[in-house]
Formats: sequence, structure tokens, C-alpha cells
Amino acid sequence: MRFAFTYPMHSHPYHPELATGAAVATVAAVAEAAGFDAIGFTDHPAPTQRWLDAGGHDALDPFVALGFAAAHTRTLRLIPNIVVLPYRNPFVVAKAAASVDVLSGGRFTLAVGVGYLKGEFAALGVDFDERAELLEEALAAIRAVWTTDELNFAGRHFCARGITAHPRPVARPHPPIWIGGNTAAARRRVVEHGDGWCPFAAPAMVARTARTAVLDTVDALAAGIADLHRRLEAAGRDPARVDVVFSNPEGGTPGTDGFDPRAYLDGLDRLAAAGVTWVQVPIPGDSPARALAAIEEFGRTVIRHRH
Repeated sequence: MRFAFTYPMHSHPYHPELATGAAVATVAAVAEAAGFDAIGFTDHPAPTQRWLDAGGHDALDPFVALGFAAAHTRTLRLIPNIVVLPYRNPFVVAKAAASVDVLSGGRFTLAVGVGYLKGEFAALGVDFDERAELLEEALAAIRAVWTTDELNFAGRHFCARGITAHPRPVARPHPPIWIGGNTAAARRRVVEHGDGWCPFAAPAMVARTARTAVLDTVDALAAGIADLHRRLEAAGRDPARVDVVFSNPEGGTPGTDGFDPRAYLDGLDRLAAAGVTWVQVPIPGDSPARALAAIEEFGRTVIRHRH
């Protein structure tokens, strides 16, 4: 079991000290020392005020922030949570991702999703209704440009002739690609394009808002993982080589008074039995000091007992 967390800018307004280079560097370094395996940043380049007021959050650019974190760590993987791939030209994403991977010594994982915020799509000039098609075409383009010189690519949305984009990523054949979403379509995309599946806990109301499938129990997650494994085997792929990422519903939130490490560890056992290989750990964002204390506590009370 490996442990990842998203940088704790998950409110609006955010704590101002979190939006500093010093805070990013310190949080990343302390997390690495505590035993965390990865850090991530969210992707919201143009959120609406309405979404922010309804519980959304502000964000740093994930590629820039991960590059900064990379400069202050040695082993921590760099996994955005997640890049809304239809927002961007895939060749620009491939260049940004390859740059982070090269400069970090091969520590980058590209985690992507289709997105769900219509206002953000509109601001970026992207057709919301074509987001799934854009995602799949972009994934094909990114994998191709990472591995091919003088690439000719002809898609409905993106075309390239004779493209060579160096430096290539350090990872071979390319950095891992994780695909988000709770639906069967997301699992199909993992089989066709990905190295990991990252669904998220979504009771009915959250699922409606995020335009995805309900996923509210470990049993439902296990059924999804079983479906993914069947699809991988049918395609001749080894399920053991594909990661599954989820959050732990047991034990509460690290850094809060109600956090129960023993219950959390029991929950990890159930997730591992279901086929989960990575766990997303929530970290409080009230202040850098609170975030750092929660990271260190989680390292002592949970990570130390799993490694």
C-alpha cells in the first residue's frame, strides 16, 4: 500500500501562507520524511465564483507546483489530482509532463480526468459535450509523442505532422498514466490507455454534481475493481501491473480530534483486500502548521505500521 495526498489548498478562500514557495517546499519535504509516497495538486485554471462559493477551492497550476515540489524532494512521486485533460492541447500537456519527469529524475505520473465544471469549460473555450472524446484523443496523442519521433497524428480535434518533442520523459516507455472516474467508461479507458484507475468516493449527491457513477461503499469499489480486472485480462494485460487509487472511509481525517489510527489501519486492510494499491490521504488545510502536524502524525501512527 502506498500513500498519496493532495496539497491542502482545498477551500475558498485558502490560507494565504499555503500559496507560497516556502510552504510547498516544506510540506513536500516533511511528507517525504514522514513516509508519504506522492504529492498532488488539483487543476482549476478558471473556476466560477458560484462554484467556489458552493464549496469549491482555489488552486495552483499543478505542473508548476509539482515542479517546485520536485526541486525540494528526492523520492516523492509527483501525481496531479487530477489534470482535466480536455482543458488543454495534448502536446502542451505532454511537454509539461515530460519536463517535470525529466527534472525530477523520472518521478512523474500523469493522472487525468474528463472534468465536470461547465463554467470552467466555457471559460477555456472547450466544448463540454465533447469532453470524453477529447480525453481519449488526447491520451492517444500524448502516448504517441512521448515515444515517437517525426510523429504524424491525425485525429478529429488534434493533428500533427513530423513532430519530434525532446527531451523525452525519463520513465520508459513513458510515465504512468492514471485515469479518474467511477464509470465503466473510465475503466475501459484504463484498459486502452492507462496504468492506473483513480475513482473517488461519491454518494448520490456528489455523483450527480461530478457527473459520475455513485461509489459509496468498499463493496461497490471491489465490484468496480473486479470489472476492471476482467477487462484487463480480456485485453491480455496483467491486472497486477495496474494501480488502483482510493480514499479510506475508516478512521476519520488525520489531524482532527476524531482520528483513529487503529480503525484507519483496519480500513487499509479492507481496501487492500479489494485490490487498492494507493490511498489518497486527506490533510487539513487550516494552516501550514496544521497540515505539517497532520502529515507527521500520520507518518508515525499509520505509515510506520504499514512499511
